[in-house]
Amino acid sequence: MNVLGIAGWSGSGKTTLVTRLLVELVGRGVSVSTVKHAHHDFDIDQVGKDSHKHRQAGARQVMVSSRVRWALIEELGASPELGLDELLKKMSPVDLVLVEGFKSGHHEKIEVYRKGCSDSQLFPNDPNIIAVASDVPLSEINRPVLDLNNVAAIGEFIVARWDLSVQKK
Repeated sequence: MNVLGIAGWSGSGKTTLVTRLLVELVGRGVSVSTVKHAHHDFDIDQVGKDSHKHRQAGARQVMVSSRVRWALIEELGASPELGLDELLKKMSPVDLVLVEGFKSGHHEKIEVYRKGCSDSQLFPNDPNIIAVASDVPLSEINRPVLDLNNVAAIGEFIVARWDLSVQKK
């Protein structure tokens, strides 16, 4: 599977870009999945629902299934957090996995840089950043600079990078 990270500081617009890229890439016939890293405890269950009761009662895994989707919730307990490579092994094959977060990972990434969000950029210290999507022109940069507001152009960059156009359905 092709893996592309969308990295940047908090508030830079990573989620907005991922959401817009999903629409753009899926519209081009690319099959895309996502991985989102959370730096905090999170819960996809709703208190009071049966699956939440099962997990609270001590189930290590809880699977919820319906006609339209299924989800597997696994409690790590005292086990260490899974790394990106381990998480990717659990996913079904697709043309591209967009990864939000895991900014210190060794996968290729596009940095999202928004003026005023942070004074520092990630790309000078990360050789895995293949391009920067920015809302302002950047100088003295040895990587492609993409217009953060032109999602079609960013999508074209991604499709060309992995030759995904031949995989259109």
